[in-house]
Amino acid sequence: MDSPELTEDALLGGRVRLQQRRDGLRAGHDAVLLAAAVPARPGDVVLEAGCGSGAVFLCLLARVPGLSVVAVERDAGLAALARENAARSGFADVVTVLEGDVADAALRTALPRVAHAFANPPYWPAGTPPPGALRAGATHADDVPLVAWASFLAARLAHQGSVTLVLPAARFADGLGALAGAGCGSLALLPLWPRQGAAARRVLLAGRRGGRGPARVLPGLVLHGEGAGADPVLRDAAALPI
Repeated sequence: MDSPELTEDALLGGRVRLQQRRDGLRAGHDAVLLAAAVPARPGDVVLEAGCGSGAVFLCLLARVPGLSVVAVERDAGLAALARENAARSGFADVVTVLEGDVADAALRTALPRVAHAFANPPYWPAGTPPPGALRAGATHADDVPLVAWASFLAARLAHQGSVTLVLPAARFADGLGALAGAGCGSLALLPLWPRQGAAARRVLLAGRRGGRGPARVLPGLVLHGEGAGADPVLRDAAALPI
């Protein structure tokens, strides 16, 4: 699928290479950090909603061998690109990319049972969306409530399986409410600080299907500058417990 409309980019210090739409939302730290927080083990079946070009599931596959991935993407062009990226990385036989929307009840019931599920939902704080329909759709989607994303991810989740989200920090309360509304407990929040002493711009949230543990705020991660501890995650595919 070589095209002037595409760029080839690298994540995880070059461990993951993928093509992305030049005019689309570019995968970066959010994709790597989300993948690092999914507690998958070899042999698990995992689900991603809104996979885009496949950056998150490719980062997860680079860290955890032997997974089977089911990914859902509503944009047909991005779904095709995600399949192509999986094939280029040698994962065509373990990745299934479905075209569909998280609001589609029929798709939800057709999914296999999964051990873990994850998403980077399009829920930036209210404001002017970025230019271009593709970027706008990837960052602002108020037509589908956040709880619909959480419910979609949790619908086929095994008992004590996890749902993991990366969200703007301003939406953390909405995200925790959505996870609880989808039947997830043992909720956890991990702040992602751009620099030491700066307010978090992103957070990782997680919950367990049927979890009964107390909610937790975990030690956060500084991404850049003095006190940064993110290099093992961003470059070396280290796990990020949450």
